[in-house]
Amino acid sequence: MAVPSSLAIEILRNGYESKKWTPSEVIESILLKIEQRGDDAVWIHRLTHAQLLEHVRRIETWKAEGKNLPLYGIPFAIKDNIDLAGHPTTAACPEYAYTPSQSATAVLKLIEAGAIPIGKANLDQFATGLVGVRSPYGAPRCVFNERYISGGSSSGSGVAVAASLVSFALGTDTAGSGRVPASFNNIVGLKPTKGRISAAGVVPACRSLDCISIFSVNTHDARLVMQIAEGADPADSWSRAVPQSSNSTAPDKFRFGVPRGDQLEFFGDTAAAELFTSALLTLEMMGGIRVEIDFAPFRETALLLYGGAWVAERRAAIGPFYDTSADAMDPVVRQIVAGADKFNAVDVFKGTYRLQDLRAQTQPVWQAIDVMVLPTTGTIYTVEQVRNDPVTLNSNLGYYTNFMNLLDLAGIALPAGFRSNGLPFGITLVGPAFSDLALAGLGERWEAKTN
Repeated sequence: MAVPSSLAIEILRNGYESKKWTPSEVIESILLKIEQRGDDAVWIHRLTHAQLLEHVRRIETWKAEGKNLPLYGIPFAIKDNIDLAGHPTTAACPEYAYTPSQSATAVLKLIEAGAIPIGKANLDQFATGLVGVRSPYGAPRCVFNERYISGGSSSGSGVAVAASLVSFALGTDTAGSGRVPASFNNIVGLKPTKGRISAAGVVPACRSLDCISIFSVNTHDARLVMQIAEGADPADSWSRAVPQSSNSTAPDKFRFGVPRGDQLEFFGDTAAAELFTSALLTLEMMGGIRVEIDFAPFRETALLLYGGAWVAERRAAIGPFYDTSADAMDPVVRQIVAGADKFNAVDVFKGTYRLQDLRAQTQPVWQAIDVMVLPTTGTIYTVEQVRNDPVTLNSNLGYYTNFMNLLDLAGIALPAGFRSNGLPFGITLVGPAFSDLALAGLGERWEAKTN
């Protein structure tokens, strides 16, 4: 069958329109790829062949009826802390599993747009981690070198896109989980503004901070999926309507903020440092004007996420299960959630006050710059390294990611070259709330420049 190696949305749609292939042929091709990869720990649950063909028949009927289907026949993966009706949600903890009768709002919107769910993807248990090894279902590996981690917590979602098993995948991003796997697998990771996409039907990690994120092979696809899935939702009190006044384009000449040299941290990874320097030069060639910023208040904010009372929100998310079944949890995840015991209500208010101070300190930065540019991570680790030091190395990976939702920022992770050993490096563009489309537009310009 003449199915393309790339599953980019535009390529598939053009093929459907020209009758080069059909949705059922694309599904058959994907199933063959999955079979050939063997036990790669990407999936926790997959739809059966018959269930997939049922989806195909449904969208073919809709198309014949004239329904608008912008994602007609587009295959996607769903992180297994996001509900798909009639299929188990485990959050990578078998003892926690349940089968929802209703899909998450975002999933339902995508299916109604013609997308076909292939299955539920692996993750760090309860979306707690940036490494991708905290799951009883195995550890998905970096697609470029299986000795290295895929990144988490949306590990299976990232690898599913990078391995061309789906066109896009839904992840979640509380601390960086929608960006780190993108960097480690050379794909795009869009972390929308908090609440832009409803989190109804998502197992919460930190409910006040959680975001559904999008992995794709290019920025155009991520933006399209976001615009289909977005919108205020009565089922999610944290969801938000997109303001009509939101910034949708980046100026041709843009100011990009970069931390002072003494605030950049690559954890000894000189190749990553060199690639970041090269990325900054490319941005200048694109019309960017580099502005040095003080990263200290952003870094202090990041430390609140796991070092402050917000860890208690993770306990609140799974409290009843933790109270009765903590022994069933991954030991590292259990240790992190148990950290809630050292905080009390007074600590929560103290942390809230400090966060408000930091928001006030960081706000003027956005008057001086249009976008912040950061390494997505300072380095990458092997699976063995992470297993030998699971907490410290995970914390290192959050150096440039953990502050974003606390400060209500949007971000998009982009590929930015390869080290000499073949491992990818990525940058993240960061902007204020509802700058998502402007960031995506700049991301498309970046892709055109870097090919």
